[in-house]
Amino acid sequence: MGTLDAVLDSTSKVAPFRILHQTPDSQVYWSIACGASREEITEHWDWLEHNVMKTLSVFDSNEDVTSFVQGKIRGLIAEEGKGSFIKEEDPEKFREAILKFEKCFGLAEQEKLVTYYSCSYWRGRMPCQGWLYLSTNFLSFYSFLLGAEIKLVISWDEISKLEKTSNVILTESIHVCSRGEDHYFSMFLHINETFLLMEQLANYAVRRLFDKETFESDLVLRDPLQITKRGLENRAHSEQFSAFFRLPKEETLQEVHECFLWVPFCHFNTLGKMCISENYICFASQDGSLCSIIIPLREVIAVEKADPANKGVNISTKGKRAFRFTEVKDFEHLVAKLGIRSGTISSPHHTASTELKEKMKEQSWNILFVECGRGVSMFRTKKTRDLVLRGIPETLRGELWLLFSGAVNDMATNPGYYTELVEKSLGTCTLATDEIERDLRRSLPEHPAFQSDTGISALRRVLTAYAYRNPKIGYCQAMNILTSVLLLYAKEEEAFWLLVAVCERMLPDYFNRRIIGALVDQAVFEELIRDHLSQLTDHMTDMTFFSSVSLSWFLTLFISVLPIESAVSVVDCFFYDGIKAILQLGLAVLDYNMDKLLTCKDDAEAVTVLNRFFDSVTNKDSPLPQAVQQASNLNDTKSYHPKVDITDLIRESNEKYGDIRYEDVESMRCRNRLYVIQTLEVTTKQNVLRVVSQDVKFSPSDLEELYELFKKEHFLSCYWSANSPVLRHHDPSLPYLDQYRIDCQQFRVLYHLLSPWAHCANRDSLALWTFRLLDENSDCLINFKEFACALDVMYNGSFTDKLKLLFKLHIPPAFTEVESLSPSKGDDLSKEELIHFSQLNVSSPVDSQEADALKRSPEKAGKEKIDIQAYLKQWQDELLKKEDNIKDLPRMNQFQFIQFSKTLYNLFHGDPEEELLYWAIATVTSLLLKMEEVGRRLQSPTSPAKSPASAAESSTDSQNAPKKDSAPQQTERRNVQSPRRDDHEWSFAFEQILASLLNEPALVRFFEKPLDIKAKVENAKTSQLKARTRV
Repeated sequence: MGTLDAVLDSTSKVAPFRILHQTPDSQVYWSIACGASREEITEHWDWLEHNVMKTLSVFDSNEDVTSFVQGKIRGLIAEEGKGSFIKEEDPEKFREAILKFEKCFGLAEQEKLVTYYSCSYWRGRMPCQGWLYLSTNFLSFYSFLLGAEIKLVISWDEISKLEKTSNVILTESIHVCSRGEDHYFSMFLHINETFLLMEQLANYAVRRLFDKETFESDLVLRDPLQITKRGLENRAHSEQFSAFFRLPKEETLQEVHECFLWVPFCHFNTLGKMCISENYICFASQDGSLCSIIIPLREVIAVEKADPANKGVNISTKGKRAFRFTEVKDFEHLVAKLGIRSGTISSPHHTASTELKEKMKEQSWNILFVECGRGVSMFRTKKTRDLVLRGIPETLRGELWLLFSGAVNDMATNPGYYTELVEKSLGTCTLATDEIERDLRRSLPEHPAFQSDTGISALRRVLTAYAYRNPKIGYCQAMNILTSVLLLYAKEEEAFWLLVAVCERMLPDYFNRRIIGALVDQAVFEELIRDHLSQLTDHMTDMTFFSSVSLSWFLTLFISVLPIESAVSVVDCFFYDGIKAILQLGLAVLDYNMDKLLTCKDDAEAVTVLNRFFDSVTNKDSPLPQAVQQASNLNDTKSYHPKVDITDLIRESNEKYGDIRYEDVESMRCRNRLYVIQTLEVTTKQNVLRVVSQDVKFSPSDLEELYELFKKEHFLSCYWSANSPVLRHHDPSLPYLDQYRIDCQQFRVLYHLLSPWAHCANRDSLALWTFRLLDENSDCLINFKEFACALDVMYNGSFTDKLKLLFKLHIPPAFTEVESLSPSKGDDLSKEELIHFSQLNVSSPVDSQEADALKRSPEKAGKEKIDIQAYLKQWQDELLKKEDNIKDLPRMNQFQFIQFSKTLYNLFHGDPEEELLYWAIATVTSLLLKMEEVGRRLQSPTSPAKSPASAAESSTDSQNAPKKDSAPQQTERRNVQSPRRDDHEWSFAFEQILASLLNEPALVRFFEKPLDIKAKVENAKTSQLKARTRV
């Protein structure tokens, strides 16, 4: 493969001069040095003679000489790369790859290359051999073969599908779908490794850019410059480790040892892997017995060497249990390390209830506890799973839920946290607390526990405390039902930590505003239906039916559709097996009703079939009060469906679909997350375009291209920043129009690329004033609708519309005097100056604080509570908003008119009728000044007035006119709410300027000249990345 790449890749040039090292009697040559000329290689040889060859005589064997030379050369290469961007542990070829990557694609210096692979890119039926470069923000491919260059750059956030495929031509390939285009890569040496890394980078990008609600606290996601291939691999292993053993997500896998564990109740050693993190020692067997244990270091009281001959390690815990591991590699070092760690962590003693209920089940569990231990470090075997499938006894349910979910570890490591949280959240008033109060009485109203203030108060405290702990999630309607069931079997603090485990670890992203996690798992469910119930998928023409009907299954763990006595058995399985149990049960439900579903003619009939089935599910062993069971089965009299026992249904789901592996579910989750998020983004785009298209004259295709450029500009500001403030501008919880917003700096880049007026000498000032005009609520951000409407006036507006826009740009609040602090830059503004001027508060005469308050977005009124009435008022105002009356526009004063004339002169520069336009604007300016002077004399004949000639001179020669008294005027405009017109200062109304300009045909032709945005858009698509790199 390497030889083939060297032949086909014209960018890899072999040096003509090399120095090789060969061990006698060996056919292997090691490349020591290379050079492009004889002089260069001679210098290398002289250095080797003086620094290396004199040392070789001390070695006894040729192999030692070779080993020394290899180490010396590699050390020199590593020393040379210490100060560079490349990590010291990277191989020397990686340094060459980075140079090629930077040279071929010209991305920003901050773009971090993670790794690269040799592969083939398929263009039609022809493969092109080249190199695939995977960086933090882009997937890039480069090939130069027989004079034909292929260069491909795809940003990770544009990828909607990433999967491994195979067909007749390609045995194995990676399929990438971006913006509707399919790309295929094949002939990888390690395709699985490549695909997993691509999957990680793609998910990292969409989580950081689209789905930041849950991942803001992740240090890796917040700093793209720290991402490495090894780091991503370690992260994947740690996530798999934490999820498999139900550990806190902060746990990172540090060591893995293959060893044997003595299983006392079976009297044999089982082979498996010992996994060690900061606070836990875990073991999982590799054979079919499914034996696993979790030992918190806080429970360890001794770590000792057992049998040096067998490399044994004994670990003793507080429960008077001992675990013996043998054949542990480097066991002495491991004993010393674990001994140090276990001496620093402690935990309160855990007790369990001993009341007797459901004697048969409880007796089985007690026998298991004797054999396998009880508590965090108990052995989890096939027998444990069998007992869970049969249903956990009422008295042990709370304890085992805490144990299997990992919530017991969260509670042990955070003593007093819940009490403190309840005190802090007491009395808070937010949107979440309002929703909680509304739903409290709807949570299991048939159960006696929630028919009194005691149960309601406990439910309120748990939900309010969690909303205070995690404001990103706050409260979701399904949480009240789930928490009610948790409180039935666990103490208040235990229920809180169970809720934390469910929302933040076991069902990630389920309870945020966009329920992305639930949508992802529904996509996984659809995929499993296609694999296991193909007969059903062939019958159903629309797979979205399964998503709509199963959403409540996933959000409430079947609690909302099953009777409470049956639903708790499902929760038992969920806490032991995770989402896998819910997926298996969903498949079993559909399989059980297969025949009836195949005869259904529409979705409504299918929903009725499933509802009747759920009403018929019972739990004959349930000890719940009869009144509770009757309340949860009110529809029994209307249902003729035969009774189905929940235990039998769960056992059947495990027998038929128990071969679904946890690793396969996680892989499907990862793959479908890309599709779900991109689908949500498409929905956002469609809604935005539908709203904006009603107010602009752009074609649908042009408007879509503008949206992509607008959104791309937002993300380009996020790619290379360790903690970009622009990420805060993207809030999926806001209405569609406000989900993506840009600041003044980003707007300037797009203005330069797209505006037909961007050729002006004062284009930075025009961009600034346009942004200030669009930023009506003064939050220094604008949305796509505001951006598109401004461009629409420039391209498709009438003569009056364009002139009115220019007029508004030169009066407050848009206008502010702009002068660069660096004279060498001329009219160009630095980023700091641009941001400074965009934040100045200059109000127009008609503005008032009350008007600003109404225009301000409702969500700005308070960080915690959104004013729904303000939203309705804003919507009503937009519906009743009429076209601006030109008579309502304020007058333009002397200084503003001079700047307005300057802008017109700059607009005409380079036009074929440039001289005619200059003459026309000079004529109009002189006429306006004379008219104003005559009007002033008629109104006040005795007052002193400024000479019309001098005023005309200052305007018509505006390109060279000094800015007299500009600083005092600017200070006055910045500090005064409504600038006043002095007696000696003249001003103009918009009607006067419009009427005067209409008399000049050249000016009318210039502004009514048709403009096509397509060329600008195409140029922007190719230049946007370079423009952002320069900025």
